[in-house]
Amino acid sequence: MDFSFTEEQSMLRDTVASYLADHYSFEQRRDALKAEPGWRPNVWKAFAEELGILGAPFAEELGGLGGGSTENMVIMEELGKALVVEPYLGTVVIGGGFLKHSGYAGASDLIGGIIGGETIIAFAYAEPQARYTWQDLKTTAKKDGAGYVINGHKAVVIGAPYATHLIVTARTGGGQRDAQGVSVFIVPKDAKGVTTRDYPTVDGFRASEVTFENVSVGAEALIGTEGAALPLVEKVIDEAIVATCAEACGVFRKLHEGTLEYTKQRKQFGQPISQFQVLQHRMVDMFINLEQSISMTYMADIKLGDSDIERAKGASAAKVQIGKAAKFIGQNAIQLHGGMGMTDEMAIGHYFKRATMIESAFGSTDHHLGRYENLSLGAAA
Repeated sequence: MDFSFTEEQSMLRDTVASYLADHYSFEQRRDALKAEPGWRPNVWKAFAEELGILGAPFAEELGGLGGGSTENMVIMEELGKALVVEPYLGTVVIGGGFLKHSGYAGASDLIGGIIGGETIIAFAYAEPQARYTWQDLKTTAKKDGAGYVINGHKAVVIGAPYATHLIVTARTGGGQRDAQGVSVFIVPKDAKGVTTRDYPTVDGFRASEVTFENVSVGAEALIGTEGAALPLVEKVIDEAIVATCAEACGVFRKLHEGTLEYTKQRKQFGQPISQFQVLQHRMVDMFINLEQSISMTYMADIKLGDSDIERAKGASAAKVQIGKAAKFIGQNAIQLHGGMGMTDEMAIGHYFKRATMIESAFGSTDHHLGRYENLSLGAAA
């Protein structure tokens, strides 16, 4: 497989890295998280206007840069290195993914808003009883004339506190766990009947519990085909998994680099602890896990254009590697730093928290091991 990047993709990486190095230090991030609104709208504006990266995966005729999932991967890895909390994943990768793949009639206007930085999207898909079964839905959307009335509750909607729109999965037919009957809607967050309870997550992001109570939407709110949207949901979530894996690679790199630097400074028995062979072996193992994670993420990105089964297997395989590496790299980084590694003043603890949250995002390691097995056995049969 060819894992090399084009000149344009390398320039994109350098542009994002340079901006974040100048404007997104650990101290700036920590100060922003402690104040309202919990993120930096000026950074989001810069992403749109100065860097133009919000248009990276969109076609040129829509005002984008003509890229795709690989551009998302490049950007997400750099965002991971800086622990960026601004909603690129929810808005560009997930929101943009639904709009691009569904043939949605209003996609052009909404994508234009995303590229310009005005439209911010959060993905309201998780429900308390469902765990990682995307079609397990108690949220319903019932026909009401030409439109629909949505009722239900969505849990841990990342980015919802500062979103303008919500992409919502709801059941328009069938039983609670049926594959058929799943539909997707885009709903303005300020629509009548939408209420949120906002809170910070352990890794510094903001999320909401979102309740829909007789929320009326028009027919134009439906994304994709009514009752047959589960394949679309799975495709977009697989793309989100690969983007999240790329973010994890950025996080892992900073965990490894930070630990390596610390062990060169921390002295014990009259010498830096980096001189002890057993610790050198441990840091080499951390590096190997990092490199394996990068390779698996690149492989999964390439497979996003394959068949549904191969795409899903690639995403799950990468997520398994990321989950294992998150535990190994994160725990060793904290252990080598000692107790101070988890203090608020040190960046290493914040990277560890993000790595821990990534492990369970869109399915845990065990979930994706089972998914990969089921897909492989099914394909063999």
